[in-house]
Amino acid sequence: MTNDLSALQIAVVGHTNTGKTSLLRTLTRDVNFGEVADAPGTTRQVQGAHVKLEGTPVMLLFDTPGIEDSMGLLDYLEQLASAGDRLDGPERLKLFLQGPEASGRYEQEARVLRKLLDCQAGLYVIDVREPVLAKHKDELVILAYCGRPLLPILNFVASTASRAVQWRETLSRLGLHTCVEFDSVSPPLDGEDTLYRTLSIVLPSHQSVLSGLQLQSARQKVARRAAGLTLIAGLLIDLAALRTPSSTEPELLGQAIVLQQAVVRQREQACVQALLALFQFSPDDYLSHPLPLSDGSLSVDLFNPEALKDIGLHTGGGFGVGMIAGAVADVLSAGLTLGTGMLIGAAAGGAALGVGRFGTRMLSYIRGFRELTVADDILQFVSLRQGQLLKALERRGHAAIAKIDVAEKTVEINRALTALPKPLLRARAHPEWSAVGGRFQDGPARHKAILALVEEDRLKDYDLF
Repeated sequence: MTNDLSALQIAVVGHTNTGKTSLLRTLTRDVNFGEVADAPGTTRQVQGAHVKLEGTPVMLLFDTPGIEDSMGLLDYLEQLASAGDRLDGPERLKLFLQGPEASGRYEQEARVLRKLLDCQAGLYVIDVREPVLAKHKDELVILAYCGRPLLPILNFVASTASRAVQWRETLSRLGLHTCVEFDSVSPPLDGEDTLYRTLSIVLPSHQSVLSGLQLQSARQKVARRAAGLTLIAGLLIDLAALRTPSSTEPELLGQAIVLQQAVVRQREQACVQALLALFQFSPDDYLSHPLPLSDGSLSVDLFNPEALKDIGLHTGGGFGVGMIAGAVADVLSAGLTLGTGMLIGAAAGGAALGVGRFGTRMLSYIRGFRELTVADDILQFVSLRQGQLLKALERRGHAAIAKIDVAEKTVEINRALTALPKPLLRARAHPEWSAVGGRFQDGPARHKAILALVEEDRLKDYDLF
């Protein structure tokens, strides 16, 4: 990578295996940058990565090797200073970098110091799970010799083994009173905002760029959440509206159930893949669990309130939804002739369009035709599982190695919350809204239902929001 001299250049430094590469992956949202492993000395060379503002590179972050022998190097630097005139920090380092030890015993440390001297500032990454040792203190003294602003980054603060308090005390004693907590495996939602805001204080001459990055980070976070919720809402509308034709004949019914289950699983998996891509994670980052499906819900939805309401809109004042429901009851209890007669009489009263369509569905039902629909509890489960995945993605750093595992447990939903949101109830009466069904017709009504579902307050109870 060639250096962009117009961009703010920052060196990411620290002891071996503290998470420097992990931090860069998170800030650049590049899971392929560098190599991340739970082993010391993974990074051996200086590597750079751009951070862009509105598509334009404005900051260069340099990943550097770990400092391994800070105690020995500090002793050597003090010997250099005592051998001649009094030297300040940068002068000591310049003398060291011109000497043989910079390409010999302390070659790796020399790479780090050269890069920090070339940059406007440094981010000092600390694994707060580690105890504060003498080598860490010597390391900070050496880095201070560079004469560059140094912002400590407290990494792995979410760990139960965190020693963040001790590290803060040590940093203060060394004159570093400002630091940022940023867990590169599980970063806080406002982690990037806080980092850029604090950097703008340390580097006031670059405040404009850093404030822009802070604002961009906040906007991207909101946009990703909105896009994620829209993907989930589209999934739920597709499943709620899905109808799979079947028959009451056992063999055909079994085939229809298997087909429907495959469609539902594939559609949920497509949503998972889209969410992973949205947050710039790979399919390998997710531990997939099969969606647990029963035989589903067998229904032609004759009594679907939205379907009856839809028919009622065509009947005018002379024939209401209640009459239709009564006619259905007659058909099911007294036989085809009586029900048909009532329906014909109603049609003569001015309800031909609505009742005709309803009568056709009634006759199909009586003749053994069925349609499989996705049961309410499956819709509830999918909404919960996808909501949990969205939350996990929002809180996942691009340094994380462990797979995302949305726990597959039996979800006990309070009965007061089991009623589906209105947009999903509406979708039950519109099989043409299902993009995975055979009658799909995209249009404004479907998009309006997806938007309404995103904004549906009830979904907040399911932890989607």
